Amino acid sequence: MKLPFAIMVASISPAFADDTCDVAAMQAASESGVPLPVMTAITRAETRTGRAGAAGPWPWTINHAGQGEWFDTPDAALDRIVALVDSGESLDVGCFQINTHWHGHAFDSAKDMLDPLENARYAARYLTELFDETGDWKAAVAAYHSRDPDRGAGYADRVAAIMRETDTPVALPDAVPVLPRQNRFPLLVAGAPVSNGSLFGAVAAVAPLIGP
Repeated sequence: MKLPFAIMVASISPAFADDTCDVAAMQAASESGVPLPVMTAITRAETRTGRAGAAGPWPWTINHAGQGEWFDTPDAALDRIVALVDSGESLDVGCFQINTHWHGHAFDSAKDMLDPLENARYAARYLTELFDETGDWKAAVAAYHSRDPDRGAGYADRVAAIMRETDTPVALPDAVPVLPRQNRFPLLVAGAPVSNGSLFGAVAAVAPLIGP
């Protein structure tokens, strides 16, 4: 079920805004089969720092020329996005910091790109493509950030660290529907985990959860 941008905006109080990216991540994960810990860790890696007082990832975020910008409202963020795009600039947008130059063609408008759920859904589709290409979630996460091996590996390590920090699932508000869908990429196999809560760890005496 799609939550239109207008509904998302109308439902977001200042207190709820901290949960918006997590809610969108949960919905996109349930639809796509991308592991939820991957989705919630990526949105934290992308947007959780720099916003004073924010407890979680912040939806009204852009990155332009290497500088993060956090806005109080979606309208303020949208005005900035439109102005930069109209001037020919490239920037990263929203909960999953989707780049306007490389991925803007997938959205009908800047509003759609900023929409937390549409932003998360595109991130999930892209991660699925990268997993299908690499066969490895850590490699998919690295490529999500950069095809440069060093930059990608550093990012994947940062996402893994966030996953270890946040191994308790984020609660999903009852008002937001989640579509049931079988996860095609289960995280768990038999065995005792080497590191608690880390998708990028290994299962003792069996096989790594991610990687060869």
